[in-house]
Amino acid sequence: MALTADVKNELTAVAVTKTAARAAEVATILRFAGGLHLISGRIAIEAELDTQELVKRVRKDLAELYGVRGDVSLVPASGVRRSSYYLVRVLDGGETLARQTGLLDARRRPIRGLPNRLTTGSADELAAVWRGAFLAQGSLTDPGRSAALEIVCPGNESAMALVGAAARLHVGSKAREVRGVHRVVIRDGEAIASMLSLMGAKESVSRWEEMRQRREVRATANRLVNFDDANLRRSAQAAVAACSRVERALEIIGDEVPDHLKYAGALRLNFRDASLDELGHHADPPMTKDAIAGRIRRLLAMADKKASDLGIPGTDANLPPDLDD
Repeated sequence: MALTADVKNELTAVAVTKTAARAAEVATILRFAGGLHLISGRIAIEAELDTQELVKRVRKDLAELYGVRGDVSLVPASGVRRSSYYLVRVLDGGETLARQTGLLDARRRPIRGLPNRLTTGSADELAAVWRGAFLAQGSLTDPGRSAALEIVCPGNESAMALVGAAARLHVGSKAREVRGVHRVVIRDGEAIASMLSLMGAKESVSRWEEMRQRREVRATANRLVNFDDANLRRSAQAAVAACSRVERALEIIGDEVPDHLKYAGALRLNFRDASLDELGHHADPPMTKDAIAGRIRRLLAMADKKASDLGIPGTDANLPPDLDD
C-alpha cells in the first residue's frame, strides 16, 4: 500500500485557494470518512483519518470555512482496524456544520449521497470531491493486470454521485458492490493517470506512468521470450522428426535409393539442427531450400510406398513417442 500512502501524502499537501473547492473537499471527507452521531441529544460529526497531516488539513478547513473546532483523539489498532487512526469529532455546532456540508437536509434528515451542488459544480470542485474521497477511503494498486484506483463508499448513493462527478471530468469509472461494500473503481491506465492529475497528484502520476511503462516493456519482453522459446522448441522437434524419418527411409529403401535423394538425406543427418535454407548452403554445389525440401519429400514418399508394398512400418515408425503433435 506504499503507493496509496505516497498519493495521499501528496494530495494532503495540495494547496487549494478557492473556497468552494476547499468546501467540496472537506464535505466529501466528512461524508466518506465519518458519519453523524447523537451524543447527549446533540448531533455530532465524526471522521476517521489516517494521518496527522490530514487531520491538520481538515481541522484548518473546518475552522477557516465554518468557524468550528474539531477535537482529535488517537484510536489504537483493534480487531476491526489493523492500524491506529485519528478520530476528529465536532460536537459544538455539529448540527449546523452537518447542514452546511450537506450531511443533513433542512428537515434534519441524513443525506445518503453527496449534495447536488458538489456533483454539479465547477471542474475544481469536482476534482476536490474526488480528492476528498481518495483521502478518506481511496487506494491505488500498482500498474499491471489488476491496476485500479478505488474508493470505498458509504453507500450506493454516494458511489453513484462519485461516478457522476468523474463523468463530468471526462473520466470513466464504475460503481460496484462486493459483499455488501460499495466501491467506485477506475481501471483504465489512462483514466487513472488523468484522475490522479486532476486531483493534484502530479508527482505520483509521473511515478505511476513510469512503473506502468516498465511493466508493459517487461510484459512485452516476456511474451517475446515465450514466443522465441516456443519457436525454438517447435524447430527442434521438427528437426528430430525429420532426421528420424530420413534414417528410417534409408533403411527401408537400402541400396535402391537414388544418389540425389541419398545425398539430400545425408545432408539432413549430417546437419541435424540446420534449417532447410542452411542445408542448401552446405550442399555442393549449393541448392535452394525448396530443392532440398523437394528431394527429402520424394525420399520419404518413396520409402513409405515401399514400406506399404512390403507391409512393414513406414518412415514415422521411429518417431519419439513424446513428440508434440
